[in-house]
Amino acid sequence: MTVIPHRANLLQDRNQLHQLLLDCQQSLTDKYQTKIVSISQEIYPLDPLAVLQEISEPCQRQFYFEKRDPIPDKSFAIAALDSAIHLTVAGSDRFAAAQNFIRSTLASTITIGTERLPLSGPHFFCSFGFFDENIASNSYFPPATIFLPKWQISIQNDSCIIIANAMVEKEINVKKLAENIWQTFEKIASLPYRKLTNYIHNSIAFKQIPVNDANQFKTSVKSALELIESKYFSKIVLSQAINVISETSFSAIDSLNNLRLSYPGCYVFLTSNGQGQNFIGASPERLISIHNNQLSTDALAGSAPRGKTEAEDGNLAKGLLHSEKDIREHRVVIDFIVDRLSQLGITPNYSPVPRLLQLSNIQHLWTPIAAQIPPDIHLLNILAQLHPTPAVAGVPRDIALEQIRRCETCDRSLYAAPIGWIDARGNGEFAVGIRSALIDGDRAILYAGAGIVAGSEPEKELAEIQLKLQPLLNALV
Repeated sequence: MTVIPHRANLLQDRNQLHQLLLDCQQSLTDKYQTKIVSISQEIYPLDPLAVLQEISEPCQRQFYFEKRDPIPDKSFAIAALDSAIHLTVAGSDRFAAAQNFIRSTLASTITIGTERLPLSGPHFFCSFGFFDENIASNSYFPPATIFLPKWQISIQNDSCIIIANAMVEKEINVKKLAENIWQTFEKIASLPYRKLTNYIHNSIAFKQIPVNDANQFKTSVKSALELIESKYFSKIVLSQAINVISETSFSAIDSLNNLRLSYPGCYVFLTSNGQGQNFIGASPERLISIHNNQLSTDALAGSAPRGKTEAEDGNLAKGLLHSEKDIREHRVVIDFIVDRLSQLGITPNYSPVPRLLQLSNIQHLWTPIAAQIPPDIHLLNILAQLHPTPAVAGVPRDIALEQIRRCETCDRSLYAAPIGWIDARGNGEFAVGIRSALIDGDRAILYAGAGIVAGSEPEKELAEIQLKLQPLLNALV
């Protein structure tokens, strides 16, 4: 990657922009027959989700990722529009293929304006399916999608960054390319400050059709408990999906806005396939975050509802913290993460006593895990080791995955899978795609899962599933 010192207002100088792209084109060689120019510039604050709503097209790849944090420095929001270059891939080596794609793309990238701006420079947006091969032949999302967007709008610490990524080839009309970049930048820069803040009430009539009905789910739980008793596996996560049909088409962005207003402590995400289908969610679970070689990940397993009164809520929290079944389920996730990191030579740090992560309708046992990462270990190396954790799969993992394939009737696709971003410096953040839904016109498929271990009860697991489906049902519009 070539880094050029920051040029102030490059995107606001048409002639300078044209000359830069022309210089890039003239520098092409047989080795680098194409190059990417990535230009970062600070602009006045915009809401990235509002920008996505204003200028995105259904035929374009889109991505949105937001995390609000009590510590302002850790809150951010990123919107990505259209694709400058992308990769879709399947197979057991998909994480390695994604890493090679990012590395080779950066090798032919000229980066401008990165030395002083947060969330600047090229970012790659990724969604990895739960399985490394699609279970259904008509799945809307490949097992791995990685793309560098044409446009990115990010905000952190009241600093708003716009990034233009342009592919320059020998035969391209540079003048036309410069004009297209110029016009899009002007369109974004002329948008008035507008933040999507109003919760949009659900006034659409829904028809809910279970993909696998309640009795079928409880039968699967009973079968899993018999296999656990026979020591075939010790844990499995079973999911349930429901089809929701609306009288009119759903709005993915308005539904996402409802989620970020109702669940500000969650990772709120959207990824589209450029063919009209969107996958959205509000996940409480961080899979991995790396910033300046500092890794953070979460063990999140063991759940209980929130109480209707303060006293009831306190009793439910106390019961969860002392539940032998939930603590055992939680410990399995911690042990798995620690073992996987240790195999990479990474020494994790964590508290032996789990904490509570409390959301508006549910609470979880939660153990944050931190570590220092050697510079030669890429984020995707770690991601390949961690996904899927026992929190969304089971133990032993491979046996549990085979059983999931056998007994679940709905393709998980991106449900419970890694969704996030990686930048040119090796920083990145991925959430687990739970509390999520696939939106396709007037139809939405909502997903939720429950961990089955010794001591699980089919009725209680079904109630947990229904509790986890509520955030999406309430947010859809």
